[in-house]
Amino acid sequence: MQIPTEPIGSIPRPPQLLDALQAFRAGDLSREELECIQIEALRDTIRRFEATGSPVISDGEQAKPSFATYPLDGLDNIAPDGVKIVFADGHSRRLPRLTEGPFRYGTHAENYLRAAQRFAHVPVKQAVIAPSALSLLYPEEGIEGYPREAFLEDLVREAVEDIRGCLQAGAHRVQLDFTEGRLAVKLDPSGQLLRAFIDLNNRVLARFSAEERHRIGVHTCPGGDQDSTHSADVDYADLLPELFRLQADNFYFQMASEPNPEKALGVIARHLQPGQRAFIGVIDVLDPEVETPETVRDRLLQAARFIPPGQMGTTDDCGFSPFEDDTSTGRDTAFAKIRSRVLGTRLASEALAN
Repeated sequence: MQIPTEPIGSIPRPPQLLDALQAFRAGDLSREELECIQIEALRDTIRRFEATGSPVISDGEQAKPSFATYPLDGLDNIAPDGVKIVFADGHSRRLPRLTEGPFRYGTHAENYLRAAQRFAHVPVKQAVIAPSALSLLYPEEGIEGYPREAFLEDLVREAVEDIRGCLQAGAHRVQLDFTEGRLAVKLDPSGQLLRAFIDLNNRVLARFSAEERHRIGVHTCPGGDQDSTHSADVDYADLLPELFRLQADNFYFQMASEPNPEKALGVIARHLQPGQRAFIGVIDVLDPEVETPETVRDRLLQAARFIPPGQMGTTDDCGFSPFEDDTSTGRDTAFAKIRSRVLGTRLASEALAN
C-alpha cells in the first residue's frame, strides 16, 4: 500500500520574480515582460517540484498575488480597505472591499492550471479560494442597489465556475483553501459565523456530482504568513466537527505544528466517513528546520493509530508562501521539505505494509 501525498499549493517566488513585480507596479516593467518572468519562474518551480519525487505537484502559485485575492485581479470595483486580519506576531493583512456590484471574478484558477500543465510531467492539483473567504469582501454597511443575497448568488456562481473550469481542464484535485475556518471560531466563539461559512461553501459544493466531489478537497490551517498564524490559539476541536459537514471527499489538515495532535487526530477519526480521505500535515512550513524523512514517517505512524491507513494521505501544513511577498521561507528549504515528505511517506507506507 502506497499512501498518497500531495502539496498544498504555494512555493516561495524567486528573487527575480519579486523584483519584477515591484518594477511592474512602479511602472518600470510592461505586463508582457512580467509575464515572461512569471513563466520562467513557473518552469523552474515545476522542474524543481518534480525533482523532489512528488507524484502530484502544483504551480507553486507563482503568478498569483496571493492565495486569496487572485480572483480580484483586473477588477475595478474593489477598494483596498477591507477586513483586517491580524497575526500573532502583530503584522496584519487586509482583504479588499467590494464597492459596487455585480461581483465577478477577474481571473479564474483554470488559467494557472493550464499554464502549469504545459510544463508538467506528473498530475497537477489546483488550489482555489473558498467562497466563504470572498464573502468577506462585502462591506458590513451594505452596497446600495446590490443587497448581500444578490452578492452571494453571484459569488456562488463564480466559485462554481472557478472549480468546474479546473476539473474540466484535468486537475488531479481541486482544493478549496478554507483557512478562515479556524479564524471564524476566534472571531465568533458562538460558532454562528463558522456555520454560515460552511453553509455558503456547501451551496457551491452541492452543484457538483458525487464523482466530481471525489476530486474536490478542503484545506484548513490556522493561517500561515511570515512565520506567524492568525488562529493557532483556537482549539482544533471547535472547528473539526463542523468542517466535516462540507460536501467534499478529501480534507487537508495542518497537523505537524499542532501542539496537541493526538487530540485533533481523535476528532478526525470520529468524524471521517467511509469514502473520505484525511491528508495529514507532516511538514511544518513555519519551522526553518527541514524535517528528516524519519520524522515524517513517525508523524504518519502516529496518525495511523487513529485513522485507517487506507483513508490517509500526507501533505504540508500550509502553502510555503501564500502571499507573494512572504519570503520567510527560502525556495531551497521548501523543496527540501517537500522531498522529505515524499520520502517519509514512502517509509511510513512500507512500515504499515509490514
